[in-house]
Amino acid sequence: MFPIHENLEGKTAVITGGSGVLCSEMARELSRHRVKVAILNRTAEKGAAVSEEIEKAGGTAIAVAADVLDRKSLEKAREEVIKNFGHVDILINGAGGNHPDAITSVETYNGESQEKSFFDMDEKGFSQVFASNFTGTFLASQVFGKELLKQESPIIINISSMSSYSPMTKVPAYSAAKSAINNFTMWMAVHFAETGLRVNAIAPGFFLTTQNRNLLLNEEGSYTARSEKIIAHTPMKRFGQPKDLLGVLLWLADEEYSGFVTGVTVPVDGGFMAYSGV
Repeated sequence: MFPIHENLEGKTAVITGGSGVLCSEMARELSRHRVKVAILNRTAEKGAAVSEEIEKAGGTAIAVAADVLDRKSLEKAREEVIKNFGHVDILINGAGGNHPDAITSVETYNGESQEKSFFDMDEKGFSQVFASNFTGTFLASQVFGKELLKQESPIIINISSMSSYSPMTKVPAYSAAKSAINNFTMWMAVHFAETGLRVNAIAPGFFLTTQNRNLLLNEEGSYTARSEKIIAHTPMKRFGQPKDLLGVLLWLADEEYSGFVTGVTVPVDGGFMAYSGV
């Protein structure tokens, strides 16, 4: 358990996609450091379980309905957060994910008849995945940005991916969007540097989540062929656990620890990026 970061006490964090496996763990940890947390999801019910758990543990949290692709929805959520907490200090852009319409069934194209190749992907599905990961980050940053700028040491933390550096097979829309997140993180960091608003990102390695569990585990719980490739390319020989992200989260969120850090994407990957495969 991490020592309490007293500098974070009284701050407010808004977390989009806050009911997800990784972001909910972030929400719980921030609340332990006496941060007030707003869990944003398309339906408030998804975040309610997380906010109720935080409340039962003695923290302060609310669940708010918000669609990160709908500016008016985000503006309404912002009003709700300000009504309850008065200000916003931390924005974590965690909403995103993938969709079957933007995934190929094979890793490489061989010209033969295939179930679903690059040429069979749906344009709407591709655009939706890109938008939910990238455009949602852009819109949430716009809508909450002016509130962040009212605070003394605000920060935006975007959620990237290993696929932003070296695109995973089968998921081109997701990979392209996460690569854009890295670039956008740097752009915003420069744009807001003189205001005191820092913008950074965390790039998780391979973590088991609700969305990817069927891709990484067989029904009986053994590794799929795709998982075997991942583990073989991860020097630490395991998947990440949600708690593995929390140290980096606290470091970035606390001005006293990372006040001169902006525009970076921090890999938390068990050595995946460092390994050439030989």
